[in-house]
Amino acid sequence: MTFSPKAICLDMDGTLLNNYNQLTENTLDIIQKIRKTGIRVFIVTGRSYNEVFDSAPSDLELDGFVTANGMITYVDGEKLLEHSLSIELVDKVIESARTNRIYYEVHPNDGERLSLKADQGYMEFMISGDKPDEVGINEWLEREAAIEQDIRWHDHLPEQKYAKMYCFTKDHEKMKAWIKELKKMKSETNFTTSSSSRHNVEVMVEGVNKATGIEALLKHYQLSPGDAMAIGDSNNDIPMMKYVGYPVAMFNATDQIKSLVKETTEFTNDKEGVYHFLKDYFQHKL
Repeated sequence: MTFSPKAICLDMDGTLLNNYNQLTENTLDIIQKIRKTGIRVFIVTGRSYNEVFDSAPSDLELDGFVTANGMITYVDGEKLLEHSLSIELVDKVIESARTNRIYYEVHPNDGERLSLKADQGYMEFMISGDKPDEVGINEWLEREAAIEQDIRWHDHLPEQKYAKMYCFTKDHEKMKAWIKELKKMKSETNFTTSSSSRHNVEVMVEGVNKATGIEALLKHYQLSPGDAMAIGDSNNDIPMMKYVGYPVAMFNATDQIKSLVKETTEFTNDKEGVYHFLKDYFQHKL
């Protein structure tokens, strides 16, 4: 172990979780053993806080959570840093999603994800039937669960704070074209986008990403970016990888991620890659 981190930042989908969105007992156990040595462990994810616990135990104890790609950061269940999208922007994105038949979820800063009843029909139809070959099993299962039980369908968009919008389509070429439409929208309203697969895009506040959330946690614990290790797999992890002192790519990571890191795990997320990497890396410390 040449680098001795004081904090470890862990992505969820494609990293901590297997392809069926499960967090294994081995992975949970190694994380808690590392925390007992005094190393801070953070989850850093595109998921909202509620979505984290769709896959993680409800009593999971960590030193911090960066959620919604940096939009809200938590310590001990309390918000350390919070951003929100404007209602006007959310309305514009929904209108464009409806016109282009893009599936969408609006994630409030507090509470359950929602969509509008006017769009329920085409969204449910999109997620019906068998999983397309080109869509990852983890993303498809998440959409099926969202349609079946997680989305709250509203007649109108409630007046409240919104952390992010998640948008999806089965056709990656259609998503590529729609992202271009969103870029045109940026000339009128400042916001940023991030994708964790070819089939999705998430909308957040301009200048906010996983690195800005990590920065808040490190300041809270009086640590520096050079003290931190991060493990991730997809392109929404790029700001995180560029920010920390010791970035690590999953075996299943994108080429862009692998070009930024010091090490790559021996195993994929579906073979407990994080567990095996951490167990081997800290074998003389645990």
